[in-house]
Amino acid sequence: MLSEQVRARTDRELKKYPPDRKQSAVMAALRFVQDEKGWISNEDMADVAAYLGMPQIGVYEVATFYNMYNLKPMGRHTLTVCTNLSCQLVGAEEILNYIKDKLSIGVGEVTADGKFGLLEGECQNVCDEAPLFMINNKKTCGRLTREKIDQILAELDEQ
Repeated sequence: MLSEQVRARTDRELKKYPPDRKQSAVMAALRFVQDEKGWISNEDMADVAAYLGMPQIGVYEVATFYNMYNLKPMGRHTLTVCTNLSCQLVGAEEILNYIKDKLSIGVGEVTADGKFGLLEGECQNVCDEAPLFMINNKKTCGRLTREKIDQILAELDEQ
């Protein structure tokens, strides 16, 4: 069951669309669930589908198509490293490997303490900041170096 907060936020989003196009709010509804829980379960997708009056498979297709949705718990701070061409050309692979070594996890994994998750992502539309990662799909950290990564991880570890 969707929380009252998720339903309220989704209802505000629904005002942007004609009444017969409720499914247009699916991406926002999924984001609201993820903002609240940190990830989206199959049950959450079924609840979103029921709330928007659309087939469950439609919600599942959206949630699995976009890499911004976490379909399993990914830690309190999910780092999504851009590995698209522009970032690759300026060291994204080295940055990704450094983070994997630093956190002792692989892509798609979470640290034992549950603080950090690591993902690979497509272009995040800030190529001039490459190499970069996003934290929880909200904050972009660019022009990454080992020192800058160490500083960011230390700050996040304190939160």
